[in-house]
Amino acid sequence: MERRFFDLGTDEYVKGRWYLGDPTGMDGKEIEDIWQFSDGKAVELFEKLRFPVRRSGVVLDIDFAGVGFAPVVSERVASVFREMAPNDVQLFPVDVEGESRPYFLLNVARRIRCIDEEASEEVQVRTAEEYTDRIGEYCSVIGLRIDKSKVGAARVFRLWGWRVPLIVDEEIKDALEANGIFGGKFEEV
Repeated sequence: MERRFFDLGTDEYVKGRWYLGDPTGMDGKEIEDIWQFSDGKAVELFEKLRFPVRRSGVVLDIDFAGVGFAPVVSERVASVFREMAPNDVQLFPVDVEGESRPYFLLNVARRIRCIDEEASEEVQVRTAEEYTDRIGEYCSVIGLRIDKSKVGAARVFRLWGWRVPLIVDEEIKDALEANGIFGGKFEEV
C-alpha cells in the first residue's frame, strides 16, 4: 500500500479564531530570523520565546504564527509529534500571551527535495531577476503534489525550495485527528 502525505495547515475558517504574532524573546524584543522555523533545519534556541496574540479569539491547537509561519502547537499536538516523529522535529516550550496551558514551537528539522513539478497543477520557479540567492526555488506552487519515492522513511518534513507546507504522513494525520486537533486542516499532496 502506497504511503499518503498531507500538508498540515491552520483552518482559517474557524469562526472567531485567534491569530498569533511573530515570536519575540521574553523581553519582547524581536528575534533575529523569524523564518528559521520554516526552513526544515534544526535550530538552536538560547532563550524561551513568547508569542503575542495579534487578535484574540477561539484558541487553536495549531497555528502558524506571524509572517514567518512559525508552527505553535498545544500539548496534545506536541505529544503526537514527540511520540511518532522524534527524529524529524524539535519541540520548544513557549509562552503564548494570556495562555496558562503549555504550548510548543514545532520546528521541523528535515527538508526533502520532492516536489513533483509535473503532477502539481502549477509551478513557478524563481529566476535570476527575482532573487539571486534563491534561484531554482519556487515562488508559487498550486495544487502541490510530491514525489513519494524521494521521501524515504520521513514522517514529517518541509519541502526544499517551498517553505510554507508542513508535510505529515497519514499515520500522523490520523493520530492528530484521533486526539481531537482543533484548528488544523489536512490537504493531501
